[in-house]
Amino acid sequence: MAPTPGTGNAGRVAAVLTRLAEIDPDPKAGFNRTDPYRLLVTVLLSAQSTGPTVSRIADALFAAVEDPAGMLSLGEARITDLIRPVGLGPSKARNIVKLSAALLSEFGGTVPRSAAEMRRLPGIGRKSAEVTANFAFHEPVIAVDTHVFRVSNRIPLAPGATVDSVADGLAGLVPDRFKDGAHVWLFRHGRDTCTARKPACPRCPVVDLCTWSGKDL
Repeated sequence: MAPTPGTGNAGRVAAVLTRLAEIDPDPKAGFNRTDPYRLLVTVLLSAQSTGPTVSRIADALFAAVEDPAGMLSLGEARITDLIRPVGLGPSKARNIVKLSAALLSEFGGTVPRSAAEMRRLPGIGRKSAEVTANFAFHEPVIAVDTHVFRVSNRIPLAPGATVDSVADGLAGLVPDRFKDGAHVWLFRHGRDTCTARKPACPRCPVVDLCTWSGKDL
C-alpha cells in the first residue's frame, strides 16, 4: 500500500537525489542533439510498448520523414504500416498525423518549448509532454512514469495516489538543482534497482534513506 500523501520529506528527497547524482553525474549523456519532433513522436509511440521495439520503429519512420510536413505527406495509412509492431498502430498513427498538422498550423512546424503548450497537441498527455520538454529543452519538469511513481511512493519521496499528485509533489519538493536530471535518476533507479518485484535492496544506494516496510536486506 502506498504511503499516505503528504508524508514526503524535502530533506529525504534532496538526500536521495544527491546520492543518485553522485552515481550518475551526467544522466542525459547522448541526448544533447535530440530532435524535439522526433522525440515527441517517439514518446507517443512508446505508450504500452517496449524500448527496443520503439527505437527500431522510430528509426524506420524517421528514415522516411524528417518533419511534420513530411509526416503529413507520408499519410496515415503508410504511418500505420510502419509503426504497427509497437501496438495501437492505427490510434497512434492518427495522433501522429493530427499533432503534425497542429504543429504546422499553430506553431509554425516546430515543437513548442514548454510542456504546457505541448499538452495542447493531440495524443500528448502530461508525461509525454514533460519528457519531451525536459529532454529537448531542459525545462525543469519531472515526468512521472511507472518507475518514478513506484519509487516516489515506496521510499517515499512525494507519495500520492495518482500520477498527477506525485508529479505535483515532486515539482514542489525536488530542489531546483536536481530538476533537470530527476526524471532520469528516478526512472533508472526504479528500472534497475527499486523494481516492482524483488527490489535489489542489498545493493540499493539509498537503502538507509528508505522507510519502506518491505525492505529485504
